[in-house]
Order: sequence, then C-alpha cells, then structure tokens
Amino acid sequence: MKQPFERLVDLHGATVLRVCRAVVGPADADDVWQETFLAALRAYPELPPDANTEAWLVTIAHRKSIDSVRSGSRRPVPVAEFPDAHPAHGTAHAPPAGLGDPAADASGDGIWERVARLPDKQRRVIAYRYLADLPYNEIAAILGGSPAAARRAAADGLKSLRAALSAAASEGESA
Repeated sequence: MKQPFERLVDLHGATVLRVCRAVVGPADADDVWQETFLAALRAYPELPPDANTEAWLVTIAHRKSIDSVRSGSRRPVPVAEFPDAHPAHGTAHAPPAGLGDPAADASGDGIWERVARLPDKQRRVIAYRYLADLPYNEIAAILGGSPAAARRAAADGLKSLRAALSAAASEGESA
C-alpha cells in the first residue's frame, strides 16, 4: 500500500529543495520545489507502490530545474544601455546566480561559489550524489549516460573543488 502523498513531502521535501537550490540557485529554488511537488501529486496515483519515491521526486525536480533554467535564459534582462555587439551563439551560460552568496554558504569557505563554477554536469552530479544521496546508477538515469560517466563527473568535480580550495588556502597562508 502506498503512503499518503503528504508523507512523501515530509520525508523528501528537504532533499528535493537542496537539489533545486544546487541546480537553479536559491532565488528560484522554492518555485521549482513547488512545481516538482505539483507535478508529482498529479502523477502519484499511477506510481507503483514499490517505486523508489526519493529518486522519482529528484528526477521530477531535475526536469523542472532544467525547465526553469531554460525559461530563465529566455526572459529579458533590463540593462542601462543596449550593447552594440551581440554575443556569439552557443556560448556556455554562467552557473545559476546566488549559489556563491555568502549568506547562503553556511560554511563561510565559499564552497557553493566554487561548486557553481563547475561545469553543468559535474555540478548536477555532485548535487544529486552529495545532497540527495542518490547512487550513481540513479544519477545516470536522471542525467542520461552511464553510472561510470556519472562517477567520472563526480570525481572530476571533486578534484576541481579540492584544487580550488587548496589554492585558496595557499593564497591565505602567503597573505
């Protein structure tokens, strides 16, 4: 027998919110969280009773986060002056704004700012693995690709983070 939907929100709401914050940033995370649970509520009656509900909710959050990032890139941004040149098409967009916000970074060492600078796939794999505690086979199912590729992206992201933190520590000692 399936649990009431409210119980799912209680059990997995915080995990889904952490994933949303990591992917879209704190400014849009609450909206994506709400969209995730509204979509989940609509689909919940068809979900098999033995399904992994946490992975199911993180998958929905992942898709809603992608939708939010895509729609955000289409929204106009007010500027003081219209630029003369257009940027080249196909350039990578910056990580979600606000992830490096010192107020949001409780550790005070700028880790979220560094995570926000990682390539998109590495940032998402790290969020799903270390915030949602999902195994690599489920991360691969969410992002597409193999579990080995998800492990590699996590390892590369962690290596980059360690190098950046080590460099920051070295700069702090020489100052």
